[in-house]
Amino acid sequence: MIMASRILYGMASERVLPGAFGRIAERRRTPWVAIVFTTALAMVLIATGETEDLASTTVTLLLFAFVFVNVAVLVLRRERVDRDHFTVPRALPVLAVLTSAGLLTQRDGEDFLRAAAFLLLGLVLWLFNRRAKDVEPAGAPGARGSAGTTNLPPE
Repeated sequence: MIMASRILYGMASERVLPGAFGRIAERRRTPWVAIVFTTALAMVLIATGETEDLASTTVTLLLFAFVFVNVAVLVLRRERVDRDHFTVPRALPVLAVLTSAGLLTQRDGEDFLRAAAFLLLGLVLWLFNRRAKDVEPAGAPGARGSAGTTNLPPE
């Protein structure tokens, strides 16, 4: 769960999620809104269920993330690049996808339901962000192309 706030921050930096998740504390340079959000979410989950359920759901989501990241590595290997860069042997991401998929077969149905609920929450945030970007006038704080108080890089 610790990395979840950094994922939200990164997604806000890429303008996939609302820019509020990209706000950082001036002194510590940490994504404080994302940290508060993920902490509150974890507290709600702990208060409404077992800690084991939260851990199990997190593992399920991480396994899906590993599958998607390694599939992305395989897709990116196909792109031609005009400079030297690091490439991983094809067998490693294939092995990682197979291993993660195999571990996903060991998860309970409840884990998938809770993971789906998290993904649905992410979809709602994405839709909210997409709608907000369509409504905000150019140059408004948080608008596309304006960093505002979010400390996000300009486009």
